[in-house]
Amino acid sequence: MIDFDPFATIIEGHLDHVSYFNEETHYTIAKIKTSGVENPVTVVGFMAAVRPGESLRISGTWETHPKYGQQLKINNYEVTLPGTVEGIKKYLESGIIKGIGPSMAGRLVGHFGEMTLEVIEKNPERLFEVPGIGKSKAASIESAWKNHHSVRNLMQFLSEMGVKTSYCGRILKAYGDNAVDILRENPYLAAKDIPGTGFYIADAIARKLGFMQDNPERVSACILHILEQRANDGHVYLYGSRLIEKCRDIFNIGYDEAIDGAYNLSETGEIVIEKKSDHFEEDALYLKELHDAEAGLAQRLLAYLSIPTAPFKIAQDDITGKVQKKLAIKLSREQLDVLEGVLSHRIAVITGGPGTGKTTLIRSLAAIFDFEGKKVELAAPTGRAARRLTEVTGRKAQTIHRLLGYNAMDGYFDRNRDNPIEAEAVIIDEASMVDTLLMYNLVAAVPVNSVLILVGDIFQLPSVGPGNVLSDMIDSGKIPVFYLNKIFRQAEESPIIVNAHRVKDGEFPVFEKPDGSVKITEFCFIEQNKSDRIPPVIVELCRKTIPDTFGFDPVEDIQVLTPMHKGIAGTLNLNQVLQKALNPNPSIVEAMGSRFKEGDKVMHLKNNYQKEVFNGDIGTVVEINGKKKQLYINYYGRVVGYDFEELDEVSPAYAISVHKSQGSEYPVVIIPLVTEHYMLLQRNVLYTAITRGSKMVILIGSKRAFEIALKNDKPRERLSGLKKKLETYSRL
Repeated sequence: MIDFDPFATIIEGHLDHVSYFNEETHYTIAKIKTSGVENPVTVVGFMAAVRPGESLRISGTWETHPKYGQQLKINNYEVTLPGTVEGIKKYLESGIIKGIGPSMAGRLVGHFGEMTLEVIEKNPERLFEVPGIGKSKAASIESAWKNHHSVRNLMQFLSEMGVKTSYCGRILKAYGDNAVDILRENPYLAAKDIPGTGFYIADAIARKLGFMQDNPERVSACILHILEQRANDGHVYLYGSRLIEKCRDIFNIGYDEAIDGAYNLSETGEIVIEKKSDHFEEDALYLKELHDAEAGLAQRLLAYLSIPTAPFKIAQDDITGKVQKKLAIKLSREQLDVLEGVLSHRIAVITGGPGTGKTTLIRSLAAIFDFEGKKVELAAPTGRAARRLTEVTGRKAQTIHRLLGYNAMDGYFDRNRDNPIEAEAVIIDEASMVDTLLMYNLVAAVPVNSVLILVGDIFQLPSVGPGNVLSDMIDSGKIPVFYLNKIFRQAEESPIIVNAHRVKDGEFPVFEKPDGSVKITEFCFIEQNKSDRIPPVIVELCRKTIPDTFGFDPVEDIQVLTPMHKGIAGTLNLNQVLQKALNPNPSIVEAMGSRFKEGDKVMHLKNNYQKEVFNGDIGTVVEINGKKKQLYINYYGRVVGYDFEELDEVSPAYAISVHKSQGSEYPVVIIPLVTEHYMLLQRNVLYTAITRGSKMVILIGSKRAFEIALKNDKPRERLSGLKKKLETYSRL
């Protein structure tokens, strides 16, 4: 029962019709028919899970709209179940309870009369008394009734707490019918149990319920949230001084409370505090999972080095000769030296830029293991990178998650130290994309008497997830590293590859000069100093210039890559303008802050193992079902369904961040460069973006922004302890 404000206006009546309803926020404009009043009353505010015909009791304040006149602004409301036979019949006929239509409603009310709703709620076993209702039907009616009231109660509770009711589905999935009671008792449980948005839900509810800012549950939740956010930014740990600052500035938590909260979490085993000195401010604070992964990774990497490699059955010169003949290739002296070096270790890193022959070496290594009768597995961090690896090698490649046998039911990998991968050699491509947690799980599952070869471009951006694994391994000086520097003749003829290496070295690219007839070339720069002119130029390039001149598909072949999400040349704005220009389809849904149309190019934003869709996978919206509130996306021939409330896992992908493009290759890449993106105008960002294009790269923006990116060769700092642990553990 809701406590209504005694000074507010209270009206009772039934919902006549809904004039406006926002699916995401549940903001409603409706007409309420009250007894004794001829014209319905207009009410405005947040109402969830109500249907025309339902009886409502609403508390609110009168206000006068300049256009629509007097209306009642809703403060609180509650649904009152009908008590008359006719009212109950109309209520059930509305379809509000799944499985009960007009015919079934008539039979139920005809049998139970005014007791119908009480029977459904308290004595559902009596439903068998109604002709045509068997055990299965009775159970489905009982379940639908409970679900309806659970949803309604939770939505009403969330509305009162000022929390978006679009989170209802996730909360019910976590807590079921007891969701409201659980959240009232300890809202901060949601911070742990509901990934992504749980903390914001928890803190909003707690504030409304009167939790003090220094409540220990709140302090713990805030600290864990801060560490999780830092992990999302790529950091493995956070210094105590920064934790104190963030607790103070963001959450109004005092110095002593922050330190006490951190030590409490350390005692419960949720975080690890690595002592660096006698001062908390200098200590490194880790989420326990990340600390265990980083320490375990360092130990396991060093374990590979402690076991000598097995001798080859065939002389190395003979085997490389056979490989070159089998693959119809000619290896350079540099490549032969790298092969010899790699094959003399249990673990090794191969790094080089585009056109230096990394793929050729992967093919050669796999063929050598074939000749030796050893099973070899090829894998990459993402589905896109694995598919590309399959295409260029002609061999089966898979994601690292699939190689490790990720079990979506319990959230663990089937392959581990006790159940290792059954292969004598494992080769990982795009290794710079692998974060600390995934690399730890990989090395735990690859036996130390096998061979693990990591191939990647060290000059590209680091992983999206926490850590700087490949760089730390190389910089530690403890892991064997082999460099490919020579650009091959065919690659030397590609302006994309040549200019990518120039950018890597901090040199200004050499642009082809357009001839009079074709304004766009394979690698070109369109100078545009006015940022607001960049989106329309990109639209024209995608919609007309490139397709008409070169025959590329505007959606399938062209990818816009930008450093940031915000701003006029960020992903958010560019996706809006490109969606409008490239997809005229009227079938549309607005959910979780984004607008989706059938035919849209979209990207999945985080690993979802239940759906078997991974961070960075790109697909096409093939169906929007408003009745079921579901959207369907085709990923590489496999259709995956999403409830509307899950659509924060998906984003339009006409324009994506450079970080999200890693491991992918596109025929045409368009890269906007504006000074507003100053924080992310970095050489390795620009280099990564350029190396995503296979046939055409178009840069558009100001020369000033270009120069800033070229000069800025200091990547954003990532707090990672792997390098130090490799150095320390190697001395033990």
